[in-house]
Amino acid sequence: MFMLIIFIAIPIIEIALFIQIGGAIGLYPTLAIVLLTALIGTTLLKSQGLSALGTLQSSIQLGQNPMKQIIHGAMILISGVFLLTPGFFTDAFGILLLVPQFRSFLINLGAAKFANKINTFNKAETKPVMKQIYMMPIILLLMMK
Repeated sequence: MFMLIIFIAIPIIEIALFIQIGGAIGLYPTLAIVLLTALIGTTLLKSQGLSALGTLQSSIQLGQNPMKQIIHGAMILISGVFLLTPGFFTDAFGILLLVPQFRSFLINLGAAKFANKINTFNKAETKPVMKQIYMMPIILLLMMK
């Protein structure tokens, strides 16, 4: 459901921004800004991607866990998708994803949410359910007799 809302909301936000900015500064300056942000974004994307690849290689060579670098690389890839999508909102979010501190903030936010779900799952009472699952074959055998 969340993805459906995002899928509908982003184009609406982009259209509203195009109308507002286009009405304020005109069509051609608006299109120039969109093209300029795409060019700047792809340049930043290339440099950030190469930097992430370098840190990934160095962490592998040092025998460290490369998961953090892999997640950063995936976020840089997602940033590229946002930057190639025309629009002000997607460009702004794509450029934000190129900032390492913002990526780290999102990673920490996601890790905290994931840890909370694991703790919730561990606290849940699963033993009665497991007891029923283990008893099912015995019950079925008794019913066949």
